[in-house]
Amino acid sequence: MHPFLSADAVDDLRCLAAMIIPASARFGIPAADDPVIFADLLGSLEHDRIEVEAGLAHVRARAGGPLAGLEAGARAALGRSLQAEGEANVAVLGRLVMLAYYRDDRVVRSLGLEPRAPFPKGHEVEAGDWSLLDPVRARVPMWRDPRSSA
Repeated sequence: MHPFLSADAVDDLRCLAAMIIPASARFGIPAADDPVIFADLLGSLEHDRIEVEAGLAHVRARAGGPLAGLEAGARAALGRSLQAEGEANVAVLGRLVMLAYYRDDRVVRSLGLEPRAPFPKGHEVEAGDWSLLDPVRARVPMWRDPRSSA
């Protein structure tokens, strides 16, 4: 039992997670509805509770009922439609699914990375092209200078 989601909402979120990130036999990685990944996801929802509840309500309304109750083709079409809509609360669900997914050691290993904290060893970061920031540096400041009397 989840602290604030109903069993139906948890089922909808599980189905949505699998739609967002399906398993890949080619890369040997699980879907986002994998029990370990999904448990991590469920444990990380409290901070975004309002958006999660609103996003799941929107998904259920668009599905006309339980998301898992839709035929696979209709579920895929709904997923494309939801993505095209860009509804903010549904986007929060996608962000939370991806964050939980990429915290999983199996997924990190599949990317060729060592599953560990970035410190104390650190990670090598390639030098980038700093000239890409020139248009940003050239902008007029968007803030008021606190030293000015205006």
